Amino acid sequence: MPSIDAVDAHILELLQSDGRMTNAKLATHLNMSETPCWRRLKKLEKAGIIEGYQAQLNRRELGLGVMAFVQLSCSQHDQAATAEFQRIIEVTPSILACHNTTGEDDFLLVVVARDLDDYSAFVDSTLRRLPGVTSIRSNLSLKEMKASSKLPVRV
Repeated sequence: MPSIDAVDAHILELLQSDGRMTNAKLATHLNMSETPCWRRLKKLEKAGIIEGYQAQLNRRELGLGVMAFVQLSCSQHDQAATAEFQRIIEVTPSILACHNTTGEDDFLLVVVARDLDDYSAFVDSTLRRLPGVTSIRSNLSLKEMKASSKLPVRV
């Protein structure tokens, strides 16, 4: 892992709060001139610490009222089945995240849908057709108490 100092950590915290912050504003917050600030930012991007920038959207305002945490168990773990499984996961926009996990199940997915009927159709049309899936368990979110993509930045 590339080492970061307190200034780098401050840059990362500021950008996690406002990804559209200009270099000039960032430099002002850091009490430094723009050129060294820009160099630090580029160094963090080149090191892969900053992977990109995106807008944070409100899923409910987009009509995605259901969020499900889906646990999948699979019977097939060969290379072909795994590659097809991963391909389907990657191209399915309603699957926000997929983790290969330890424990009873093989995968944990975060899925969004318009409503329960939409989610039910998604289970039938997508999840049940994934190669090797033997078990699907869904937990629906009743209330989102915290949602953040901000990582704790420590020096």
